[in-house]
Amino acid sequence: MLSYPSGMSVSTRAMSMLADLLRGRRAQLGTRWRKLDPGRQALLVVARLRKGETYADLAGGFGIGTTTVYRYLSEAFDLLAVLAPTLAEAIEVARGKAHVILDGTLLRIDRVGIVGGRDKPFYSGKHKCHGVNVQVIADPAGRLIWISPPLPGARHDMGAAREHGIIDAVNAAGIQTLADTAYQGGGPAVKVPQRRRRLDPDTGRKRRLTADQKEVNTAHARRRGPGERANAEIKNWKVLRKIRSSPSRAHALVRAVQVLMLAS
Repeated sequence: MLSYPSGMSVSTRAMSMLADLLRGRRAQLGTRWRKLDPGRQALLVVARLRKGETYADLAGGFGIGTTTVYRYLSEAFDLLAVLAPTLAEAIEVARGKAHVILDGTLLRIDRVGIVGGRDKPFYSGKHKCHGVNVQVIADPAGRLIWISPPLPGARHDMGAAREHGIIDAVNAAGIQTLADTAYQGGGPAVKVPQRRRRLDPDTGRKRRLTADQKEVNTAHARRRGPGERANAEIKNWKVLRKIRSSPSRAHALVRAVQVLMLAS
């Protein structure tokens, strides 16, 4: 198998953090020797997450077996999962911000069973594909604060946010949260754009927004816009662009990417 040098836009801080975790794990287990040192194992893990490399390609490039690749990745994902922040920790971070941006995004997945309709919960009618729904909280500059555990892609954003406890948490903490119209009815802390008014009894059409209401919506969209940056950065980790593992493994991938993004 041929191999070639390549580059990845990942901070050295995140790489060092992961290598230190792996080094500490080996010391805890009393491991005397492995094919790859902690730094090379960390590089393998980041190559999987950032570039979406297959097990076979990683095995050929690093000169190890595919089974060893699987074990190295699983070990790293377990270590990173421990560092993944909880919603309560994310809310504490959000308290120090002028406001936060809440948005949902779909991570495509192709490992869902279609026998007996088991794929239906994962099919998003909006995106016309199978996937998992994650809720993303970002700061006013678009920097990531928290990613929720994934839910089946058919879930509506508002239902997913309520299930994770996000809506109750931001309202209880009084954190101003900017969101799109999918989060209508999210309580006083959740600010959404104004929608068209009810039907006009005279014309039978929905009343148009006034000029002032349009200006308010424009200002709201301008402040909410940076939240798309967080979603885009999440999908820069190619393993999440199209998840090629079981939906039950998607949570491990999301947590690993989240920890490395926050470490950067």
